[in-house]
Amino acid sequence: MSNEPKKTADQPAPSAKDIAEAGALLVPATFTGMPPTAQLFWAVVESNGVLARGFGAVSATRLGVGQYQVVFSHDLTRSAYVGSLGLTGSIGSSPSGEIAVVGRFGVPNGVFVQTFNSAGAPADRAFHLTISS
Repeated sequence: MSNEPKKTADQPAPSAKDIAEAGALLVPATFTGMPPTAQLFWAVVESNGVLARGFGAVSATRLGVGQYQVVFSHDLTRSAYVGSLGLTGSIGSSPSGEIAVVGRFGVPNGVFVQTFNSAGAPADRAFHLTISS
């Protein structure tokens, strides 16, 4: 039996580099709620996967059409993820669509983000992400 991470039905498997980077600087979460070191993290990501800015955000990567990975400096395993489509600047009008956020399989300090157009088809969209951890 291999120790290699397997692809789930909804997410591509993380690379060996993603897994190696995930082990750095993790602060454990608890089963009973927020740890004393609880923090709020956030990221603003371009539609091409470039991290525009953030707090505690280490990197952002576009994995495929409408699929992104955002890595933070802490373990986010039992955190709350909130995503919103939006431009990375302070003015303008964002294209409409949908967003889904969940923890990143195999990367405890990562978040997997999917963006869609208004018809529900995968589409590259800029987004804002907030993590309560």
